[in-house]
Amino acid sequence: MLELQNITYSASDENGDKDILRDVSLTLGDNKFYVITGPNGSGKSSLAKIIAGIYTPESGKLLYNGRDITSLSITERANLGISFAFQQPIRFKGITVKDLIKLAANGPADKDMNADVCDYLSQVGLCARDYINREVNASLSGGELKRIEIAMTLARKSQFTVFDEPEAGIDLWSFNNLIKVFEKLHDETHGSIVIISHQERIINIADEIILLADGQIVKSGSKDEIMPLLMNGNIAKPGCSKAAAV
Repeated sequence: MLELQNITYSASDENGDKDILRDVSLTLGDNKFYVITGPNGSGKSSLAKIIAGIYTPESGKLLYNGRDITSLSITERANLGISFAFQQPIRFKGITVKDLIKLAANGPADKDMNADVCDYLSQVGLCARDYINREVNASLSGGELKRIEIAMTLARKSQFTVFDEPEAGIDLWSFNNLIKVFEKLHDETHGSIVIISHQERIINIADEIILLADGQIVKSGSKDEIMPLLMNGNIAKPGCSKAAAV
């Protein structure tokens, strides 16, 4: 279980400091599928990166299975079972797709994992023969990199996985396949999955949807509770009436 307590975070730009997240408190339980959604600029990706350990909040705490992880790095959190998939995956010149997926799986360096790697690549819609020995470099498109990163999360099988807009750069066929991948990962790990997304098809498979606006949680609940707010654009900020928010 991951608990966020009164998380506040701001960032600086040419106009000075800007509040990104304001006093966010949230409990994410075990074996659940969450989607965090909301308007652009609401703080969704920043919240995901705070969970992963890429950003450090200015105030507040993060507790993972009762342990305070607020000051832990992304690597330390990964060792505890928290994985993060970037919106724009990182390229690794000189490292092959096979080696990267083997590294994610934490398998012995001398273990022959070719069959497993091929299976993970096939699940994300990539022909293993064409990709297994390719370098993870600029020759790969953004969509290819995204699918390889998702294959890594399948190999890692973490208990808590965060995806930041996984549909970005993914074609329609792969997107439909992506839904099945998330469902399979959830079934295999019995862990929690958090996805930052606007896509209704991803929202549809969530156990709980968390609606974020202006750096604060507006509402959390089922699809039937949240979708009308999204469809109507009638997202009232915390402390505001619906009339004031329109």
